[in-house]
This record gives sequence, C-alpha cells and structure tokens, in this order.
Amino acid sequence: MTDKAAVEALVGAVQEPELGRSLAELGMIRSLNVTRAGRAEVQLAMPVPGYGSADLLAREVEGAVSGLDGITAIDVSFIDMDDDDRSRMMEAVRPERGMTLTRPGSPTRVVTISSGKGGVGKSSVTANLAVTLAHQGYSVGVIDADVWGFSIPKMLGVNRLPTVIDETIIAPRAHGVKVISMDYFVRPDQAVIWRGPMLHKALEQFLNDVFWDDPDFLLIDMPPGTGDVAISVSQFVPRAQVVVVTTPQPTAQRVAKRAALMAEKVNQEVMGVVENMSWFTGDDGTRYALFGEGGGSALAGELGVPLLARIPFLSAMRAGADEGRPLVSVAPESETARAFDELARGVVAARPRVRTHPELVIK
Repeated sequence: MTDKAAVEALVGAVQEPELGRSLAELGMIRSLNVTRAGRAEVQLAMPVPGYGSADLLAREVEGAVSGLDGITAIDVSFIDMDDDDRSRMMEAVRPERGMTLTRPGSPTRVVTISSGKGGVGKSSVTANLAVTLAHQGYSVGVIDADVWGFSIPKMLGVNRLPTVIDETIIAPRAHGVKVISMDYFVRPDQAVIWRGPMLHKALEQFLNDVFWDDPDFLLIDMPPGTGDVAISVSQFVPRAQVVVVTTPQPTAQRVAKRAALMAEKVNQEVMGVVENMSWFTGDDGTRYALFGEGGGSALAGELGVPLLARIPFLSAMRAGADEGRPLVSVAPESETARAFDELARGVVAARPRVRTHPELVIK
C-alpha cells in the first residue's frame, strides 16, 4: 500500500497556476485518502464556484501522483470554499491589500511601451517582449492600457476571463505572462466611449486591485499619443521607464518623438527606441526595406538613448498575433525572435536611475 504521506507531499507541491503558490500553501487540500486497493482520493477546495483552473489542477494532481508505486487510480473532486476560507487564502498570498505596484519600494520594474501613432506594431512588440522575458526566467505581467484598441489577450491566446477572489482580481495567464485588459469587460459589439476620469479609474484598478504578486516586470501597452492614459500612468507609476516604438520612415519617427518628449516632461526615463518592421527578408536572403530606412536610429540619436532593437517584418508574426501564438514561441529560431531576445536583454540591462526626489538637483 502506498504511503499516504508520500501522496500528500506530491499533491501539496502542485502549483496553482494563477496564484503561483502550492496547494499546500493555499490550504486548498480539503481531504486526502489512499484506499487499500491503491485508489488516491483527493478533494480540493476551490476559491469560487466554476473556478477556471479546476480542470488543469485535476490533471496536475493526477500527473504528480500517477507515477507512485501502488497507485491504481486517482479520483480528484472539488468543493467550494466558504467566505472565511477564501479570505484566509488571500491574506496568505496578499498580506496587505494596500501593497501594490505603486507603493514605494516595489521591486517591480514598470516599462511602458509607447508610440506617437497607431499602426507601428506597438502591441505586437509588447506581447512578444513579454513572452521573451518570461522565457528568460522573469515573472512578467502586462496591462493592456490601450482601452480603445485592446488586443493583447487575443495576441497571447487568453481565452478565459479574470476571477475575482475576495475583492481581488486574478488575471489570467498565458505563455507565462499575466494579462489584464479592457477586453475582458467589454462586449464585442460595444464601443468604449470614456473620458479622462473613467480612464483614470480603470487604470487605477488595473494597478491596485489585480493580484500581480510583485512580478519582475510589468509591461504597459499604451494607447498611441500623449492623452489621458499617458498622463494617468505618469501619476500612478512615476518611476516607469519608457520604450518608444517607431517604424523606419521619417513620418513615424517625427510623431514617435512626441511620446518621448512627454515622458521627459513628466520626469520618466526613456529607456530606448525600438524600430519595428525594419525590413523583410526574401526567399533569396535579400533584405527589402519596405518602410524606408534609418528612422529608429535617427530617433534614438535625437533623444540621446540607445536603439534597443530593429525588428524584422515577418508574416508569421501577424499570423501568430491573430491565432494567439506569439512569434517568439512558434518560431524561436527566426531572425525576428532573435531580435526580441536582443530587445529583452537590453531592457533587463537598462536599470532605472535612482530618483527618489526628482525635485532635488545637485548643481
């Protein structure tokens, strides 16, 4: 007969995918028994009815226990937590409700991905950079702050809604990246017609009410331009670093410069420039500059910041965005994926300047 303690240890070590803690830490194992016939009977307590990770947890538990000698069958069942159990679980993972990404001393590096105009592939850059950082071993979250043109959940293949546990929003995870977006809260046939105060409040909730769990990086996919959302982000996370995305043509370069100038106005650090759609490589190996050349280098030179990467145009990148399969996952050996790897290394290396009191300047 298999030792019950061995089964309990393996089940307890299974990670809950959205909260990032083991079942034992979360107190989700309600009962566990091993019969004389070798049947493992596990009952798990779910935080809310219809919990989205239940089926995945059942498979993980089965996979963890199935290799034990003497186990002939595995039965995983579920019950729902009551209010007290739910509160205790969330207190264990989030001891202070006020501890957020906006608090002083947060270890999370916030990076906004900005552009002066739409159509430069800013969201594609955000999605693939996030997945690349996750592949490199960093914990990553993404806020899709483009409240009118949200697209990150689709690009990352997120197919479920957030869960609310004890007034805390649990963001879905895909490709190792947590994602929150207006896409979850708006019907497909509904337009977002919001002005400044509503945008400000939505962004505040995304930052403060989501269980981010202090990721290494939080990327914010910004709407194009320098409007209300950009102003709110500068107020909520003044320590954020800014990556400016442009395409090679001079027109895009001139408009992208405005996003960088706004960052400087609100004392945010411009980390560098990304030139997207830099070229297309034909079957003969020839590079074709479909959108001109030099815009990214010129913009970086004007701003006095590095050109972090030049991202080649690849049709698989468009297809991956439509299908929820980021290019860096499906074509990791492509020149475009290598460019994202270079970009991620540049972002990691560009540590933010220490600026506790920006109003104090030593001359």
